[in-house]
Amino acid sequence: MPVIIGYLVSLVCVFGVFIMHGGNIGVVLKALPFEMATIGGAAFGAFIINNQPKVLKATMKAMGTLLKGSKYTKARYLELMAMLYEILQKARKEGLMAIEGDVEAPHESELFKKFPTVGSDHHVVEFTTDYLRMMVSGNLNAHEIEALMDNEIETHHQEAHAPVAAMARLAGGLPAFGIVAAVLGVVNTMGSVGQPPAVLGGMVGSALVGTFLGILLAYAFVEPLGGLMEQKADDAAKELLCIKCTLLASMQGYNPATAIEFGRKVLFSTERPSFLELEEYVRGKK
Repeated sequence: MPVIIGYLVSLVCVFGVFIMHGGNIGVVLKALPFEMATIGGAAFGAFIINNQPKVLKATMKAMGTLLKGSKYTKARYLELMAMLYEILQKARKEGLMAIEGDVEAPHESELFKKFPTVGSDHHVVEFTTDYLRMMVSGNLNAHEIEALMDNEIETHHQEAHAPVAAMARLAGGLPAFGIVAAVLGVVNTMGSVGQPPAVLGGMVGSALVGTFLGILLAYAFVEPLGGLMEQKADDAAKELLCIKCTLLASMQGYNPATAIEFGRKVLFSTERPSFLELEEYVRGKK
């Protein structure tokens, strides 16, 4: 909804003010289909050339999430930290081998099923169980596991930001494609020099619509989508960082209640539950 509202505000302000100042919207509307076809087609072709298939696929997938609100809410983080607490508490009371079954078959584990939102999220479960498995094996120390976690989070960061970079490049190229469309319009106008001034004026106006559309599409439509993608990618990385800090704190000997506090502290303040909120939620899940 915020994306739609933002687009509406941009269009109303741009075209509304143009009409209020006596602008002839008919010229813009007449040229719009042809200029959009030129600019949009050239930009789409360049977008395909400029990105690997995996980036194109990731961009389309990311586009599908932009109209939805962020799933990384306070409620989700409360559930995540409660799940980590129960896993670590079970390991602390019964030994690390007690969670081996949960780690090897998380989708069959009653512990993970108790937390349906994060317990069914593939990325969360995979990241958590991979490092719990290493903790159970006992072959790696906390520093080695931390290095592995950092590498994985960095890889996730690079993958998540590939669509962001793709959108930024697309936004950067749109004004140039607008100029291409405008130049073609001028060429068309120059080929009709014998026409009456009123006709030539309309043709020049149509040509300039190309430049206008290229700039408008770049900075009012495409670039803001790239910025929103980047923010959503940062939210996803923050969840993995929360898991990382919690598990490392446990490996360093802190009890589960203190370990999840390490994880809570790395969350953005807008979604971070308070100490009491987390404590009450964990108690309610016991």
